[in-house]
Amino acid sequence: MAQLSVGYHQSNLPFVSIGYEINERLMPELRIGTDLVINNFSPELVLTYQFINKPDYEFYAGLGYRDNTFRGPILPVGLNLFPFERKNFGFHLEVAPIIVIEGRSVLRGSFGIRYRFAGE
Repeated sequence: MAQLSVGYHQSNLPFVSIGYEINERLMPELRIGTDLVINNFSPELVLTYQFINKPDYEFYAGLGYRDNTFRGPILPVGLNLFPFERKNFGFHLEVAPIIVIEGRSVLRGSFGIRYRFAGE
């Protein structure tokens, strides 16, 4: 069963995300930087795999690419938490090294919220 999700990550490089969970393990995600001048618009595409997938939490890692500001490969590792009875709304924590092509690499830590549109 696949399900659509949206999220917001707060960090020094904040972003919104939209993802589509496939087979309860694999999730391609489009991330768009927020709190930026339009010239610094920085999209990311990531593909994550949920190594642990429990009703109350998920542990994931993945691979992606960020464009424009801090352009380069990204390696997200994170935790989704769904503490409420209905498992649609939750919280997440993520650490993601960004291997910047033209400059110093960045280690981004973020926290935020996630909402899944389908499933329990």
